[in-house]
Parts: sequence; structure tokens; C-alpha cells
Amino acid sequence: MPILAMAWRNIWRNGRRSAVTIAAMALGLWVMVLYSGLVHGMLLDMATSVTDMELGELQIVAPGYRDDPSLHRIIEDDAALLERLDALGYASSARLLGGGLAAVDKASAGVTIIGLDPVRDARVSALHTRIERGSWLDPADPRGVVIGGKLARTLHADIGDELLVLSQAADGSIANDLYTIRGTLAPVGDAIDRTTVLMTMEAFRDLMVLPTGAHQVTVRAPPPAVLDDARAAVEAAAPGLEVRTWRELVPVVAQWLDGTRALVGIIYAIMYLAIAILVLNAMLMAVFERIREFGVMKAIGYPPGTVFSLIMLESALQTAVATGVGLVLAVPVGLYLQETGIDLGALAGMNIMGLNMMENWRAVYTVEAVSMPLFMLWFMVLAAALLPALRAAAIKPVIAMRYR
Repeated sequence: MPILAMAWRNIWRNGRRSAVTIAAMALGLWVMVLYSGLVHGMLLDMATSVTDMELGELQIVAPGYRDDPSLHRIIEDDAALLERLDALGYASSARLLGGGLAAVDKASAGVTIIGLDPVRDARVSALHTRIERGSWLDPADPRGVVIGGKLARTLHADIGDELLVLSQAADGSIANDLYTIRGTLAPVGDAIDRTTVLMTMEAFRDLMVLPTGAHQVTVRAPPPAVLDDARAAVEAAAPGLEVRTWRELVPVVAQWLDGTRALVGIIYAIMYLAIAILVLNAMLMAVFERIREFGVMKAIGYPPGTVFSLIMLESALQTAVATGVGLVLAVPVGLYLQETGIDLGALAGMNIMGLNMMENWRAVYTVEAVSMPLFMLWFMVLAAALLPALRAAAIKPVIAMRYR
């Protein structure tokens, strides 16, 4: 009898035990595939909230600006730099940064003032998609500003209200002007929500008396560029300037995301270790029940390698059935989680490490998200089957024939 047919027949000699083992493996795979997709979705959302909403993938600043963010430390010829980055295929946008005081009627708060090009900035940032009320910046309306949602509540401000902005201009004079609030942002990140006033670059230059230059150039690399390779390319295009990746700008967040990925691997190991113990127990029982059978097989000429292969093949067949069942069960639920997701609207406004909680938790399925649970299942099950297979292969025919 071919060994494959023999292995398949042996699985169902004790159908109840095999069914329980297969069900446990299928359930474990089902849970871990769904869990993997959800975790990948969460990590991608958090990384995206850093790069799309706040920092960009890379940032370019003048030397010393990060240690001393002075209004006068600027990238002198930002237009030429943007042209060089465009030629490389890298999306980029310049920003002007300053601090000051904003007031609506009698309410006031310290603010971060950001001047940007609404058209170019949309290529590197998704802030324009996060308008909660009102509308985004318009180059034709230099007096219109967009502010963070929490800042709007602090100032008791509404769309159409006048916002007074006070600061110190680059020439030493008092910078002050009135603007109209044209939009407020939905939750993005704690710093932006509480303190940010966004205006057009031209409005910022007029307010701060800063006719040329930029404090920061935000860059997005074309896919599928590796972040470190993208940094090297941008450094070549920006000689004499400081270039940092988002991981260097917020190392705590980057380390937290890396730690979460490591935790996923630990959870995989714990889940599949339990399954491996179940498989080990089932296969050991199967070997002890068939000691005389293995003795007869070896007595009539089957080599130890064939007996070893038989046990391993039985484990592999059970795993294959469990894989099919687990994936069939996971596909519809995974598609639902990917398309519809889990509504977390009740947690809107809460943040982790300064990053706002997602409003809708969607699963993201990549090759890694699906292959890792599959690999771990097969690895742990076949590893667990090694001991029973070795014991079966080592059985001595004379002793096995006397076994009762």
C-alpha cells in the first residue's frame, strides 16, 4: 500500500481524536489569521498617522534647526530643492513654522503656526482629508486658516469667527493680524489637535515678514523605496542640509511599533505551542496504540525511515486539512474586517503615545500577515511530531511483537 494512502487511512482509525486535533489546529489558524490582519492594520494606521498627518516619511531642515528652531534658521533656496526632488520622483512640500498666541474674543491659547502650500502639501500629507467642519485652505483666501479641533474648543471658536494671531516677526516687530477660521481638523494627533494653526505660505510670510526660504521640507518617497535608501537619495539632493527619517524624528513611536511586531510573534508562539502539545499528545497515543503494528512493519522489511515518514506524513495530512478548513473559515470574516472593519467611534479623541486612536479598525492582509500564521502552524506541528516519529522508527521488532 502506498505510504500516502496508508497515512490517510491511519488518521481515521481513531476519527474522534483526529477530528479534535484538526479542529484545534483549524481554530488556531483561523484566530491567528484574523489577529494578524488586525494587528497589521493597526500598525499600518499608526505609522501612516505619523507620516501622512504630521512628519512625512523624511524631513529636511537647515543645520542646527532641530536644536534651535529659530525663525531665522531657514532653507535658503527651497524652490530649487523642491525642483531637484521633483526630478527624482519624490513628492515634497515646503513649510514655514513659528509660534505665537491665538485669541478669539476673550479666550486665548499658545499655538504653533504652520504656513504651507495647500496644493503641494496634499502630495505629502493627508491633513486636507481630515477636515471635520468647514473647508481646507484655499490659496485664493489668504485670510482663511484651519485650526485643530481641540484648539477650536479651547477658544470656543466656530467656523467664520475671527482669529487674532500674535507673534514676533523675523524683523523684530510685533506680528499681529486677524484671520477667518474656515475649517477645523478632526482628531489627528495630540500636538496638532491642541495647538496648530494652519495658513497659506503667503499669509505666513506676510505675518512674520519672512519673504524667502522655508524651515522644513517634507518628503514622501515613491513606492517601493526603502526608507534608508530614500534618505540617501534625498541627502544627495540636499547637500549641507539635515535629513531625518520619521523613525529618527519619533524614535519612541518607532520602537513601540517594532515592539508590537515582536509581541505578535510571541503570541503566535504561545498559541501554536498549545496546539503543538495537543498534536504531540495525540501522536504519542497513536504510536503507543500501534507498537505491534510498527513491529510487524519492520519485521517484514520496512526500514525505520519509512516508519518515521509515515508518522510525519500523518501529521502533515492533518495539518493540511486544518489549513484548508481554517482558511475557508477565515476568508469571509477577514474580508469583512478588511472592507467594513470594527467601529471604534466611541474611542475617538483618545490617543496612544500622542497618536489618535483610529475611528475604524480595519484588517490589512499582506503576504506576511497570512504566511506567518501558516508557517508557524506547520513548523510547530511538524516539530511536535518529531518525537513520536523517532520513537516509532526506533521500535525493535522483537520487543514490539511481544507488546501487549
